[in-house]
Amino acid sequence: MVDLSTAGLDDRQLAAINHPGSVFLTACPGSGKTKTLTYKVAAELWKIDDHRKFVVAITYTHRAADEILERVERLGLPTAQLWIGTIHSFCLEWIIRPYAIYEPRLDSGFTIINQPDTEALLEELCKSTSYPKIKPYDCGYHFIDGKVTLLCSDSKKHANIRDVLKRYFAFLKQERKIDFELILFFAHKLISSFPVIAKHLSNLFAIILLDEYQDTKEIQYLILFCIFSSRPDKTRAFIVGDQDQAIFNSLGGYAIAFNEFKTKSHLSIESLSLSYNYRSSTRIVEYFGNYRLHPGQVTTYSEHKEYQSLICYDRTTPVNHLDDEVERLIRHSLYVQGIRPEEICIIGPQWPSLAALTRRLMSRLPECSFDGPGMIPFGRELDNFWYKVSRLCLSDPAPDMYLRRVRWATEVINALDDSGIKCKHTSKSLLKELNAIQLTEQNGMQYLELYFSKFLQLIQIPSIDTYPSLHNHYLSFFEAAHKKIARAKNDGLQLIEGIDNFKRAFRPRSGITISTIHGIKGAEFDNVIAFSLLDGMVPHWADPKPLDSAKKLLYVVCSRARKNLFLISETARGKAATSELARTNYLYDTVPER
Repeated sequence: MVDLSTAGLDDRQLAAINHPGSVFLTACPGSGKTKTLTYKVAAELWKIDDHRKFVVAITYTHRAADEILERVERLGLPTAQLWIGTIHSFCLEWIIRPYAIYEPRLDSGFTIINQPDTEALLEELCKSTSYPKIKPYDCGYHFIDGKVTLLCSDSKKHANIRDVLKRYFAFLKQERKIDFELILFFAHKLISSFPVIAKHLSNLFAIILLDEYQDTKEIQYLILFCIFSSRPDKTRAFIVGDQDQAIFNSLGGYAIAFNEFKTKSHLSIESLSLSYNYRSSTRIVEYFGNYRLHPGQVTTYSEHKEYQSLICYDRTTPVNHLDDEVERLIRHSLYVQGIRPEEICIIGPQWPSLAALTRRLMSRLPECSFDGPGMIPFGRELDNFWYKVSRLCLSDPAPDMYLRRVRWATEVINALDDSGIKCKHTSKSLLKELNAIQLTEQNGMQYLELYFSKFLQLIQIPSIDTYPSLHNHYLSFFEAAHKKIARAKNDGLQLIEGIDNFKRAFRPRSGITISTIHGIKGAEFDNVIAFSLLDGMVPHWADPKPLDSAKKLLYVVCSRARKNLFLISETARGKAATSELARTNYLYDTVPER
């Protein structure tokens, strides 16, 4: 039995966990959402008495899935009847792969095109057209009511983008590939066209937990509604999120309202809330309350409740002195306030400017390490076989990594099986053999090539040429990595090729974090430094609801901080300060010069 009495849960968390039916849970920042989800998963696993039943948890990111899974494992519970992952992984495993035979586009086989290959293909298609102003990042899309909906905010580009996407879809069909949006499209098509699929899944799933509901796309809800409504209340729901943090609207996120969810799911469901903030000081909580769109009290219960927070807003620093000011605030955080580097976060609205800032700060603060964009030499290609192997190759066989590495080894063995290769090893024996590989090569790319070669020898594959999926993944992995390294070196990051930098990818965060607002969702830090808080940037100039979006973005930024908050709207960019921030009536602090 899961002992909730010693888990340090509050009355509202316990009420949500112990509720026997379906729950729609609104959770304010710092309210222990992940902890609540973890214990709900654990409680549901303990209650299962049928080996055919599963607890399903759908998270927004793979990182969130790993965190919850590891917490459940640390509670000592078996996880064989827990499935946890993203909605795309869910659709692939439970709908598309088992039932692809019923979809003509998929019945002869298919592969998933990864993000680097998608970007390369779109770049090629954009260049081959007569539309030089159309770039790959303009071509984002998703499905609404079965139709392609463009994400590009510039309607003047839409006709040309549709032409590029028409060629893109034709190429994917010819090559029998699907991308992440097509995973959702075909999953919904299958489960809505064949109700027996939904009924079967409803029989299998005791409960489906959905994290970050406010960032979930409409088509994703529709897939889940098919399951819930096929046999109402047969599969229960546990839906968690916060409408005030719904900042992915421009990418298709849809913060569904409780009544709409209840009506469309056909569930008997109760609305509950978590309103105790265990993260921030009272002053921080009161401040980010200025940007809350929906009514509701947030109460401070943090150990930092009485901390005398600095909340500063700078509207005078010129853009050409922004680096100086950010450096000054970092030094103040480190050497005056005594904040650890890993508890400092720098937030900006756009990845390109953050990558450049990271490089400049590395030069200015050589004594500090940074976790910023462009620092890791390869992308998170989670469906690429060699990315899965690289996690084992580049992670340390330390005790606190053991369960995670066993799970990664299991994923490698399953991926081999999917490629028609029967691995003689168990996950633990494979891990033991891989841990014995010792290499002295200091160049990261060459290190990986040598390791992968030894891996193939270990599983008795003389050549991957006879296995097209492994071979294609190998070429894609190294091609994308070489391009990323070349871009970084052109930008002055010469040390990116070293093996130590490669191994940063799977180590716990240890340096100053640099991220976008969207990239920092769910994280928390002692000190937050946010810059470029300007109209046209926060929010984006083409945002259809700029006032609401500005509040949500500021709410997310400010609620990441435990102790201190430094906001900057630099001058001379030709843009005014974010209007919602500028009109906030607050007596701000100042950071004294050293």
